[in-house]
Amino acid sequence: MTIFRPCIDLHQGRVAQIVGSSLSEENTAVNHLSNHDASHFAALYRDHNLRGGHIISLGENNQQQVLAGLAAFPNGLQYGGGVNPDNATTYLQAGASHVIVTSYLFVDGNFSWSRLRRIEQTVGRQHLVLDLSCRRTANSWTIACDRWQSLTQLEVNAENLIELQAHCDEFLVHAADVEGLQAGMDDDLIALLGKHCSIPVTYAGGARSINDLQRVAELSNDRVDLTIGSALDIFGGKGVNLNQCIDWNRRSTTAVDG
Repeated sequence: MTIFRPCIDLHQGRVAQIVGSSLSEENTAVNHLSNHDASHFAALYRDHNLRGGHIISLGENNQQQVLAGLAAFPNGLQYGGGVNPDNATTYLQAGASHVIVTSYLFVDGNFSWSRLRRIEQTVGRQHLVLDLSCRRTANSWTIACDRWQSLTQLEVNAENLIELQAHCDEFLVHAADVEGLQAGMDDDLIALLGKHCSIPVTYAGGARSINDLQRVAELSNDRVDLTIGSALDIFGGKGVNLNQCIDWNRRSTTAVDG
C-alpha cells in the first residue's frame, strides 16, 4: 500500500523547504525556514510512528542538525547528503536506518559500478538507498547529481531500474523539475516506477493535496510511496495537514493487516 513518508530537509543549518531546481550555495529559492530544529521534527515523526522518511543535508553546515535528528528517532530515518564509504557507517551508528547515495556513484557523469559495489559492501544492501533523483529530458528522465544541477549519463528507465534494484534496499526519487513548486507531480515518472520497481520506492516532487496520496496509489498500483514537503502545514504549507497523512497511513496499515 502507498504510504506517506516524512522528510527533514536541511539548508545552511536550518530545517527548510526549497525549490529543488534552484539549489545552490547563494541563490536557492526557499519556500520555508522553520523555527524548529531537526530533532523536533524527528521526535514528531517518532511519536506518530511515521517511519522510513529521510533527513537530507542540502549543502554545508548541517551536520549538527543531522546528528540531532537521527538521535531523536533511532532507526526511523534514512540519511542522505555527501554519503560515501568513508563516512556511511558513521551515520548508521548515529541512528540512521539507511544511507542514501547519489553523487558518489558518478565519475564525470558516468555511473561507476565499482563505487556501487564498494558502498554496498561497506553498509550492506539492507542499509542502502539509491537516490535516483532526476530531471525530465527529451525522451525520458536523467539522474541529476551535485545538488540536482548536473545531469549524468544514466537514464531512469526500465532496464536500469531492474538492474540497480538488485544492489539496494530502496529507491528515493525526487522529480527535480517540480520539487518544491506545489504545481503537480510527474505522473509519468510515478507510473514508470510503479511498473518496474520490485523494491520499496519513495517519490517526491510537486505534491500539493492529500488526494495526491490516492493518485500515487492509483498510478503505481500501490507500489510507490509519497513524500510531501512544501505543501505540508508543518512546513508552512496550506495544502496538506500532517494529521491527514497520519490518518492515511493508519488506514493503509489497517487495510494491509486486515
